[in-house]
Amino acid sequence: MTRPFAEISFTPSVRATQAKNGSAEGYAKFLAGAVQEDLISPVEASFIAQRDGFYQATVSETGWPYVQFRGGPAGFLKVLDERTLAYADFRGNRQYLSAGNLLNNDRISLILMDYPNRRRLKIWGRAKLVDGADDPALMQRLHDPNYRGHPERAIVIKLEAMDWNCPQHIPQRLTLEEFEEHMAPLRDELAELKARNADQKDKPGQQR
Repeated sequence: MTRPFAEISFTPSVRATQAKNGSAEGYAKFLAGAVQEDLISPVEASFIAQRDGFYQATVSETGWPYVQFRGGPAGFLKVLDERTLAYADFRGNRQYLSAGNLLNNDRISLILMDYPNRRRLKIWGRAKLVDGADDPALMQRLHDPNYRGHPERAIVIKLEAMDWNCPQHIPQRLTLEEFEEHMAPLRDELAELKARNADQKDKPGQQR
């Protein structure tokens, strides 16, 4: 846990709730020696590059949160530098809820999940919408030409805070691709056993 995360998340009402439930003193001691600044290290960059989706939250001008899942090819959320993330925003159902929210309030929050290893990274930032025609070089950097979809804009996020969250209560789940990695050795072993069995049956003099 870093100080930027605490400064954003530990509002007066949160601190009051911590005090009521007996955790305020423990967090105060922990934060006394907390890191003063959040920067994207190679550890976070590698984790981000492996994700094929994340949950994203924005806030409307009427104060309502809007959470959606953003998906794409693995690594579509790019680390531009140690304080900047960005991704290509593709044409969808054309409701533009997130894009509209960000025009009024640039606050954004992401949760990146690694279900097989029960890890999650929470990110808070300030987002800027960049029209594709205004920065073709950025769009080329963000867009995977092998991915079917038309990028309309870039979402560029300046990091404010991040936090590796506790793995408790994260269910362990596998995608079909991840499940295949576990099944492939078993399939190979089964094929080898079948081949050996067939070879034994075909040898002369073997009892049938």
